[in-house]
Amino acid sequence: MLQKYRVSLFLVLSAVLWLLQFSTVVAAPERQNQDLAVITSPGNNAVVQGTVEIIGSADHPSFQFYIVEFHPEPVTNDQWQIIGNIRETPVIDGVLETWDTTLFPDGSYTLRLRTVRLDGNYSEFFVQQVVISNAQPIPTETPSVTPTSEIVTPTITPTDLPPTPTIVIEQPIVDTPTPRPVATSAPLENPDENTSFIPTVSDFSIIPLRDACLYGAGIMLSIFVLFGFFSALRMFIMGFINRRRRKSG
Repeated sequence: MLQKYRVSLFLVLSAVLWLLQFSTVVAAPERQNQDLAVITSPGNNAVVQGTVEIIGSADHPSFQFYIVEFHPEPVTNDQWQIIGNIRETPVIDGVLETWDTTLFPDGSYTLRLRTVRLDGNYSEFFVQQVVISNAQPIPTETPSVTPTSEIVTPTITPTDLPPTPTIVIEQPIVDTPTPRPVATSAPLENPDENTSFIPTVSDFSIIPLRDACLYGAGIMLSIFVLFGFFSALRMFIMGFINRRRRKSG
């Protein structure tokens, strides 16, 4: 029983050691892909003053050291000046150096980060047109305030106007001749005109007479149809009674 327990414990330890070796082998390629040399702050066209923190990352699987430098623009030679010291510890998303800009004249500068490897090769990163402005404060955007002015409504005072003069235009007197009366004669009677003694009736309409005739005709037709219906019904009943009598006789 003890022997079996020892064998099981040995197998468990062997599995744990194998997993640790496998995780180390898998993590090694990820470490080899970390070739970092980047400055995230300040950025291009930044305006700085006083003491500025240079933030970024500097790392490599064969990391030896990194260095941060600056050069006045335009960059015409290789006379770069070191900011701080040579750093032998990699940094990821942290402060690379602290730059005291008050020690240098105002103007435009270029920053350079170099991550040097053990074989002497390096990766580098540049930030251009970083402006030192210690003589003047950094301009800040101030919200524009629209002045509000009180609207004054002018008071209009009516002014009395002078009375309008009345203009009288005199019309010239013109003598109008009085027309002379013209003698008129009575119209002659037409001998061919026949005098009628039959009175003339105006605004006479035939529509009520027509409606009365149609109404009377409709009533007569209804009476005729009703009479025919009752006659047919009477003949049907009499025929039915006669057939019953014949059958019973």
